[in-house]
Amino acid sequence: MTAILNPTGPPFAPSVRPADPPARSATPAPGRPPAPPVAVGPVLELPGTPTAALVPVTHRGRPVGAFVLHDGRVRYRPVFDPDRLLGATAGVLAVGLAAAAVAARGRRRPPAIGALTMGPGGWVSLKGLPAPTPRAPRPWWARVLRARRLVIEH
Repeated sequence: MTAILNPTGPPFAPSVRPADPPARSATPAPGRPPAPPVAVGPVLELPGTPTAALVPVTHRGRPVGAFVLHDGRVRYRPVFDPDRLLGATAGVLAVGLAAAAVAARGRRRPPAIGALTMGPGGWVSLKGLPAPTPRAPRPWWARVLRARRLVIEH
């Protein structure tokens, strides 16, 4: 027989038999603060043969697990926490998206031209580009003579 603790409540109505509390006085001793609430719930006897007992365990008001006594053995069964799963999933998703963004940025194509620099006279130098071709084709005799353009500066 396996006992499963449902945090929203058991589907059946178990008979609740609280454990015998130790003898305490109703008021705390003078100078002592009252005792904090106990994080272990009452002993629940589960129906069926052989009998089993279930003791729910809470932390800060939320169920975190249960101790199950069955056939003379005590086992602790943790409760599935959807908030914890959601937080872990969000963390993994954030790390995955950050890694994908870094990988995408690293795979970006390099620029088509190299560095753009300004020369001393104000001219622009584009490294990595071939020289521009003239608009009109050169005459055959200029190609044969390997003639250069004559540039006159004023």
